[in-house]
Amino acid sequence: LKFVHDKVREAAYNLIPDNDKKQFHYDLGKALYSSCDGKDVEDAIFLPIASQINHGKEWILKDNEFSIAIAELNMKAGEKALDGCDHKTAYSYLGAALSLLPNDHWRKHYDLSLRLNFLMAGAAKSCCQYDEAEQILRGISGRTRCFEDKLPSYFLLSQIFQAQGKVVDAYNTCSFVLLQLGETIPDSVTPEAAKTMVEDTLKMYEEVYDDDWLERKMEDETMRTVVKFYGAITFLAFLSRSRYTAICFICKAVQLSLQNGACVYTPLSLLQLMGFAMEDKHAANLYHIAKNALSLLERFDVGGDQISGVFMNFYGRIAWHHEPFQVCGDNLRRGFESGLSSGSNLGFHCAFHVIKTAIISGEKLDSLLKEIDYYLHLLKTYKSELMKNALLISRETVSALIDKGEATSIEAKVFNNSSQEPVFFHQAYRAFWSGYTVRCHHYFEKCSQLSGQYVQFNPFVLKFYHGLNSLDVLKKKKSHTTRYKEVVRDAISAMKDAAANSEWNFMNKLRLLEAEQQHLTRHHWRAIDLYDASIQSAKKSGFIHEQGLACEKAGFYFKNKAGNNEKALEYFKQARACYDEWGSSMKVGFIKKEIDSLNVSGS
Repeated sequence: LKFVHDKVREAAYNLIPDNDKKQFHYDLGKALYSSCDGKDVEDAIFLPIASQINHGKEWILKDNEFSIAIAELNMKAGEKALDGCDHKTAYSYLGAALSLLPNDHWRKHYDLSLRLNFLMAGAAKSCCQYDEAEQILRGISGRTRCFEDKLPSYFLLSQIFQAQGKVVDAYNTCSFVLLQLGETIPDSVTPEAAKTMVEDTLKMYEEVYDDDWLERKMEDETMRTVVKFYGAITFLAFLSRSRYTAICFICKAVQLSLQNGACVYTPLSLLQLMGFAMEDKHAANLYHIAKNALSLLERFDVGGDQISGVFMNFYGRIAWHHEPFQVCGDNLRRGFESGLSSGSNLGFHCAFHVIKTAIISGEKLDSLLKEIDYYLHLLKTYKSELMKNALLISRETVSALIDKGEATSIEAKVFNNSSQEPVFFHQAYRAFWSGYTVRCHHYFEKCSQLSGQYVQFNPFVLKFYHGLNSLDVLKKKKSHTTRYKEVVRDAISAMKDAAANSEWNFMNKLRLLEAEQQHLTRHHWRAIDLYDASIQSAKKSGFIHEQGLACEKAGFYFKNKAGNNEKALEYFKQARACYDEWGSSMKVGFIKKEIDSLNVSGS
């Protein structure tokens, strides 16, 4: 019977006495269940059947055999909801399933109990019920019959700790599991040892990677688990131990895959290794290895959590060497959405890389501020501390660029335990755009000193702004210039290497550094050509902030060196238009003063 209008159905339903409605739903659900029992039906039918039959819990519990059957029905409904990323609905169905199990269910229905409790813990975690999820997982650990049955619970527990910002607890959980599986966990790893491990692993890759290896699959389940936990502890070691300890772990994971065949965790492991390797060596062949790792994804049924990690590592740490920043940012947003829908912690790490990439590629500041606030709102909703500090620091920078934080800042505490590199980078970046050259140099020097421990920010962008700031200092200083000249040489050399692989991302930066260098040596026509080349390159790549910056520098060149106020005014007006489009009232106001002064002097 199909009703044309909801009001008709509602009227018919209201004819049923209130005292009989529970029985009605239960009878309807039971009839549907009986008609489908033992038949090949679509999974979607489990949800409406379970929602109806659950009204009769008091009758279900009277029959132990039927109670187990309906618990399994609710578990299927919960799994279906999880597949659709409907975590709240899954939490409800799985909770109903657990409530239908008898007191001795662990003894009589071990497999069902193990599966159901684990699913419930995962749903509770995705619904931000972290204490409940942890309690369920610890209950599983106390009742499992072997260590292998505990492994999924330990992994999920580490994710819960990570979501709450308990990085050390997460690290210790993974470390404990790996030790139990026969692996060794070093107390510390030297830079030399890490470098040797990377070289050995890359050499093994070159020797092993061929069609025969691609056809091999890692058959040993325990070994696959080891690779999985190494992938997790790599990131945790990077946050809580050192970069070199993280490199040690991921080299072990990749070597296991190269020796025994690929598994679902191999692509992420390879990308993690390439991310570290490319920090030390800007090499095209490493990018090629990373692309091969992406192609491996097609061989495996990769979940949203894996996709999020893959995108974070490839587009956040590797791809920008060759692919436009904007392309990387768009794909990192995809990684964030994938992580969010699957309940993966890595979604918010993608969000950090989204904002980092958006800042250095000059996305419009007002939109960027809204995006950061959106991520912060989600962190609050999900009761997560992941990347909160990094996002708050980024927000301070965007706010400063817009209006020095006068109308766009918020009151939010940034904790002192956050990594130092993001703090130093943002302090330097703000100082650069505000014109505080000494402060800028101070913080970029601190970033340089940390580069062996943390490389969360694009090292070439760091060198570009550090070099450009040093050129500003050299224009004013007459002595003690050795370090500044060294920074400039290093920056230009780095930009040449970077532009050789990605003109889109780095050619405008190289040309601006060269123009400013010619500014110092008074090679007039060469400087003008380089300023114009930088402006055109930035415009082509869509870096509106750096287009404005090149126009600004050209304006000061004509004003202070060439003595051509008319040309200076022309470039300053272009800079003002760029900064206005970028959304920086601070820079628009600064350039306006220069324009006004030239107009006054020319009148």
